[in-house]
Amino acid sequence: MAKKRVVVQFGMGTSIRSRDYTQAAARAIRDALWHNSLNVADAFGFAKQAMLIDVEIGVQQPGAVDVEALYGIFPYGQPTIKVVTGGLDVTKPDASGLTVIANAAVIVSFDMERSNG
Repeated sequence: MAKKRVVVQFGMGTSIRSRDYTQAAARAIRDALWHNSLNVADAFGFAKQAMLIDVEIGVQQPGAVDVEALYGIFPYGQPTIKVVTGGLDVTKPDASGLTVIANAAVIVSFDMERSNG
């Protein structure tokens, strides 16, 4: 397979009150996706389902993210999601909780192996 990267999108999401790392991650993914209208599949003559989507999410507590809940965000393509330490937890001024900030990188690729036929 000749996996070729054609798009990289970045997003940020927050959970201001509920300290929900999954919700912050979901918002970061949507931020990356919803600011673009990409027609790369059509441009290369591929079905949208052929998109190989690699997602990397950065949050301070990666184990608190329900990765399975994030797959439903993608309307098509073949997403793979990896959660790593990153993002930012911001303590509220009265120390009553945290605001969670998640960062997302969404990379779209295609298998562009040349055929000899």
